[in-house]
Amino acid sequence: MATAPNEVAMPLFYNDLVPLNSDEHAKFHARSTDKALWLKNSHAIPLTVEEFPQAQRHYPIVFSSGDSPIPLALMGMNEGVNVFVDDEGQVTESIYLPAYVRRYPFLLAKLRPEADELSLCFDPTSDLLGEFEDGLPLFDGAEPSEVCKNTLKFCEQFEIAGQKTAAFMAELKKHDLLMDGELNIEINGFDQPFNYRGFQMVNEAKLREVRGDVLRSWNQNGLLPLIFAHLFSLELIRDIFDRQVKAGKGPIALN
Repeated sequence: MATAPNEVAMPLFYNDLVPLNSDEHAKFHARSTDKALWLKNSHAIPLTVEEFPQAQRHYPIVFSSGDSPIPLALMGMNEGVNVFVDDEGQVTESIYLPAYVRRYPFLLAKLRPEADELSLCFDPTSDLLGEFEDGLPLFDGAEPSEVCKNTLKFCEQFEIAGQKTAAFMAELKKHDLLMDGELNIEINGFDQPFNYRGFQMVNEAKLREVRGDVLRSWNQNGLLPLIFAHLFSLELIRDIFDRQVKAGKGPIALN
């Protein structure tokens, strides 16, 4: 999940990345907020496998398309729509927020493509960090503060979770369990259903054909419950669709 600061393509939410250091940012404070403005226009959020048990209670878990898929929390059915966040960035109900959301504006990244180490960076365009009078200090003199240390630990744990997620995805691909997803949702007043593509999901027919010894291994290492969490979560797609329609942010076009 880490991205080099000098790359043109920034990860979701990030406009720029700058390494955090005590020389340039000695007076920086971190503000807390009850709003997530960076989330309100995002409908699909990266998710780690460790989050599946909690996430599947609130929104569908799908996988991105392409050769290197990742798990995604589907918080809206169309780009630019998040049914859980209002226009002010306020999360409208008590839901599980993915670690990817809570990590912002920080990120572990390589300062140079050839480097092995990851450095704690932040998005300088965020209003959550700066030389404020309020907030909690990121440094105590030349040393990281407890806030900074805890932030670094959280980002490190996120990277570890990302490695576990990559291993999970590799196992799904190894057994050719992913297929292109397609959803057709009918709504009163329209002759044709709304059609959604551009994501992947586990092929249940192929899952039923997996050898018993493989399933036993997956059950022992915790992979099988993750697959079922994904499959069970798909039942929430209609709920997300209905929320979007009720909010007046229905699908843009019909197929």
